[in-house]
Amino acid sequence: MTEQSYISERKKMIEENLKAVRNDIAESAIKSGRDVSDVHLMAVTKTVEPQFINHALSLGATLIGENKVQEYLSKKSELSVPFEAHLIGHLQTNKVRQIVGEVDVIQSVDSVKIAKEIGKQSEKIGITSDILLEVNIGGDENKFGFTPEEITEKVYEISEIQGIRIQGLMTVPPFDVEIEKTRIFFSNMRQLFIDISDKKIHNTNMEILSMGMSGDFRQAIAEGSTLVRVGTAIFGSRYYNR
Repeated sequence: MTEQSYISERKKMIEENLKAVRNDIAESAIKSGRDVSDVHLMAVTKTVEPQFINHALSLGATLIGENKVQEYLSKKSELSVPFEAHLIGHLQTNKVRQIVGEVDVIQSVDSVKIAKEIGKQSEKIGITSDILLEVNIGGDENKFGFTPEEITEKVYEISEIQGIRIQGLMTVPPFDVEIEKTRIFFSNMRQLFIDISDKKIHNTNMEILSMGMSGDFRQAIAEGSTLVRVGTAIFGSRYYNR
């Protein structure tokens, strides 16, 4: 396959996939009695080359998510269409200074330490950074995040940090669980989201419940997700063969 054929074929695939994902989101929302406009689609661009991200943006994608600070920063200048960007991968303390001010939301805040560093670096450049707090809803020892039992207490603590604003919660359920069983985790997340929202905590806006990825976003929508993070189902395997 020539380079040009590969590019053309992959762009066509992205177009078809994006249309199918949007249809699935709409169908899932309607089936759950929800307004389609209440569910936002994030195109996860991990390992995806800028030309294919730009193609998705040209097709109307407006929100992208990246896992790694350096990868995002290396691509950012090559993205030609206006977009909103979120960091969704684990953030190390020594990378905070590099990413603050470069993305619209940092979704993966999984410790008070990271929250404090984001606040510190945000104040240095005179901004307030929007963040989500990550919850390890399945108690998976291989995942980061606050436990369901401690999250409310941590929201109170983190809400007092200057330079940040809590905009909601995010989660990744255990990978080794059957798809339908993930609904239990998503349902529990939704309840946490509602409970925290009801408390009207200072500097906390429960506007985003980020849950659901390529394999389980339909179940997440059924349980109240407001933002689904979809990569493979749009761009194909990260090891897409030429």
